[in-house]
Amino acid sequence: MHPTVVERELELRLVLSPERSIPVPARLSFRSDDPFAVHVAFHINSEHPVHWTFARELLVEGVFRPCGHGDVRVWPTKVDGRSLVLMALSSPDGDALLEAPAAQVSAWLERTLRVVPPGTEGEQLGIDDGLAELLTPSPRLTASLEQGAPASADDLWLRDPWPSDESADGE
Repeated sequence: MHPTVVERELELRLVLSPERSIPVPARLSFRSDDPFAVHVAFHINSEHPVHWTFARELLVEGVFRPCGHGDVRVWPTKVDGRSLVLMALSSPDGDALLEAPAAQVSAWLERTLRVVPPGTEGEQLGIDDGLAELLTPSPRLTASLEQGAPASADDLWLRDPWPSDESADGE
């Protein structure tokens, strides 16, 4: 099954000072096979876009109230009557404060939440199914153990790797 991808092109504003900002084209991306993350590609004047990945939950919460710490912080605000979402990004290469239109970010987030509703992200990854498969003994091992036959090398993982130091005859 192919993952569902939800993308949105939009123009952010890189805040240089309280009086000055410059436009930054960006792409928001979400993939159902990576359901905890959102990806943002900033198209700046360079050969390759700058990519940031952070928790979808952080952006969802940041639309309503300040959240995050460290490298990514997100909070809502109003400027000249416009509802915005601010993203403060920090890296060893520098810091950036970006303004995003709240309505466009919210609409995109709603689409991602319809694809993978909150609380169901783990189901998308198949972790429980993978763990169950890993922990289920093979039919050959089960039959071998039921017949009292010695286990094969593939089945040694079930044996105690550190046998007791006590000898069988009590010496």
